[in-house]
Amino acid sequence: MLHSLVNTLFGCAHSRTTFPMTPGSRNGVITAKNATHLGTYVVCLDCGKEFAYDWRIMRVGHPIAMQVTAAPVVAMQPAVQQQEAQPVYR
Repeated sequence: MLHSLVNTLFGCAHSRTTFPMTPGSRNGVITAKNATHLGTYVVCLDCGKEFAYDWRIMRVGHPIAMQVTAAPVVAMQPAVQQQEAQPVYR
């Protein structure tokens, strides 16, 4: 509770991150299906933001811009009420 209140007021400190990850690639083509960028990066475990990671100096770098794709808008049709099946007497 207190952590979420401090995070809301001051923002995330990004103190808990994943181990550095590098998506698989061959000849500059990303082979990982859900990878959005090339290069090594870490992810903040508290807020989910991705940051570049430099192996040479072993430091977290600048934030990576997330690619947001919008879902297509689907018109909602009113639900058709189905009548209960009436028993058939013969």
